[in-house]
Amino acid sequence: MTIIRVLLADDEPLVRQGLRMILDSENGIEVVGEAADGAEALTLARRERPDVICMDVRMPGVDGIRATELALRLPHRPRILVVTTFEHDRYVQDALAAGAAGFLLKRARAEEIVQAVRTVAGGDSLLLPEHARSLLRPRPRGPRPGGPELTTREREVLALLAEGFSNAEIADRLQLGVETIRTHVAAILRKLGARDRTQAAVIAYRCGLVEP
Repeated sequence: MTIIRVLLADDEPLVRQGLRMILDSENGIEVVGEAADGAEALTLARRERPDVICMDVRMPGVDGIRATELALRLPHRPRILVVTTFEHDRYVQDALAAGAAGFLLKRARAEEIVQAVRTVAGGDSLLLPEHARSLLRPRPRGPRPGGPELTTREREVLALLAEGFSNAEIADRLQLGVETIRTHVAAILRKLGARDRTQAAVIAYRCGLVEP
């Protein structure tokens, strides 16, 4: 069994303790370290090489946004799951734009936390709950200035990608092959200048390519 290695970064010890209890009780998940700020999180990430970092955004010193940017420059590129108290926190938007794979509210149920970690570790689906899409303020509809147009099919794929559907789920909904969807996703990332699916969704919402 592949073990998902998780690093917890939060300046509240009780939050870290609660997350550790939930995640360590699950088969296939191991908490490999705890950090009280972004700088400590980066130090531990270099040493422990976690698959997922559960990252608070509001921390002293190096905050979660900057820590996310720097963590994604590490050779093993951990997946970042932002854990926040407020669903309408503007810091969440900045963290997603910085490359976080998704976000989770601290008041989420235990099973939601576990599923979030597994989803982010899998690297396939965007973890962006519907009620949080208002964070991503849409701009006037259309492509970014100077950017290429998306085809009708690419827009369909992008809309489903932004809702968190995997390639297989998108293929099933559009009645296309998974390889065809992968090709469309690669084209979307290239045209939007996005590093991954999450950033593509952020761009799509901000530019009004899909409705939040």
